Amino acid sequence: MVKWWKQSTFYEIYMPSFKDGNGDGIGDFAGITSKLDYLKELGIDGLWLTPFYPSPKVDNGYDISDYYGIDPDYGTMADFETFIQEAHQRGIKVIADLVLNHTSSDHQWFQESKSSKDHPKRDWYIWRDEPNNWESFFGGTAWEYDEETDQYYYHAFAKEQVDLNWANPKVKSAMFEVMKFWLEKGVDGFRLDVINFLKVNDQFVDNPYDGEQVHLYDKDQEGVLTVISEIAEFVHQYPDKFLVGEVGSEDLDILKQYSGLGMLDVVFNFNIGSIGEFDADKLFQQLAATEQVYDPTQIPTLFFSSHDMSRHISRFGGDEDRAKLVAALMLTAKGVPFIYFGDEIGMRDWITDDIGKMKDVQGIMGYQLALEAGKSRVEALMIANEKSRDKSRTPMQWNAHANVGFSEGQPWITIPEDGYKVTVEDQINDPESMLSFYKKLLKLRKEHSSLQFGDYEFLRNEDGMIYFVRTDSVEKVLVVLNFTDQPKTLEVEVAATMKLLLSTKRTGLDRESVVTILANEAVILKGDIGNGLVKER
Repeated sequence: MVKWWKQSTFYEIYMPSFKDGNGDGIGDFAGITSKLDYLKELGIDGLWLTPFYPSPKVDNGYDISDYYGIDPDYGTMADFETFIQEAHQRGIKVIADLVLNHTSSDHQWFQESKSSKDHPKRDWYIWRDEPNNWESFFGGTAWEYDEETDQYYYHAFAKEQVDLNWANPKVKSAMFEVMKFWLEKGVDGFRLDVINFLKVNDQFVDNPYDGEQVHLYDKDQEGVLTVISEIAEFVHQYPDKFLVGEVGSEDLDILKQYSGLGMLDVVFNFNIGSIGEFDADKLFQQLAATEQVYDPTQIPTLFFSSHDMSRHISRFGGDEDRAKLVAALMLTAKGVPFIYFGDEIGMRDWITDDIGKMKDVQGIMGYQLALEAGKSRVEALMIANEKSRDKSRTPMQWNAHANVGFSEGQPWITIPEDGYKVTVEDQINDPESMLSFYKKLLKLRKEHSSLQFGDYEFLRNEDGMIYFVRTDSVEKVLVVLNFTDQPKTLEVEVAATMKLLLSTKRTGLDRESVVTILANEAVILKGDIGNGLVKER
């Protein structure tokens, strides 16, 4: 039986920003539930929800103070249960974001741990008499001094995000109980946050420097893969559950260790998804390298935006034609796709002109560190905007009414001035819109098994035109993506038997042996299983 997630397209919802159901300016479960029909019509199969547990929100929910509750900003446990039930009734699966490697400093476990060196939970966290040179991934030292017990505790991120000591079996047992609770509540799996940080070097060796600190001893450490395999075994005891890991690396040799048989089902492929500026050659190289490095049990993921990075339409130059081609690649290439909310309408990044409006701890810390380094406030704000993740976290733009239809109250974060120009309402009945194109792609993916399960017959790049054939036992589909501003040609074998499934710029296909692919055009063609579709050059 085919695992459901192999044929699914996921949609990431950043909890506070999708839809507010009670008018307090913060997205919640009631709001998401009210938009499930929109998501069903869009064509997605699974939702990834960012953390919804009680939290002081120093890092917007990735600092959890209670693993067994619902943050009041997002509603009640009854609201969550209603949401799960309504999603499942529509055939939509739900995976929950879970942070296993650190808790909030407000968590009861840490409050007990810091109360005394002799407390039974002291060893639930990582304490040292003297800090080493490890730096936080948010900037500055990764060690915080506690006057009460005259020791330092370790935090890989903000000082309010205290790393758990996974060398302690009681910590592992406690976190397995957390997973059990939510699995029995009906979630269909987990997205595991920065999962390769679960272990650190137990000798606390200083990290080396190469211009900046190289995080050699504070992630991807010995023993972490054993823990991952135990997590996978535990979760997969429950039928049809899915595990996707955020492995903080762009190194394919590291990424591949975390997924496959006995491990996580997939990991996020940052080698593909986090490309900073658009480069068709680099994109192709990473697609090809992933295909070469992964073994047959491993499936890549395809994504280009998330709550931790700039939206790809902004990152790649703001061009809608290019954004459509990227969407076509994401939804037709080999892998499990993850759409970030709002990308289906082409939402853009928000850049603030006022540090007082910034919400993200990473950007705020960048601003403070820049000032301490002698930068001017203008320079510090530029650095803060570069580091800030607020840029992709602004509210979903539903319509051009007050607060873009997101909330009847004052939104928790600024709405971009141009946000009212890019909305669901404006695009939903426009056949040429970004939203309509995403719907067509998602429908196509559901209708053609080769786009879900097919292997590459080939994967090629010719001067900025990426094209590939995916084939299974039923059909062959040719996808051609011309990322250049010049027409390209492709010689095909049996034009008479080919069918145009989708294009960004045409409605039909000439029955010629040479197909001209227009500038910045995506073309998807179906051919018979018996022919090769594209002639060898």
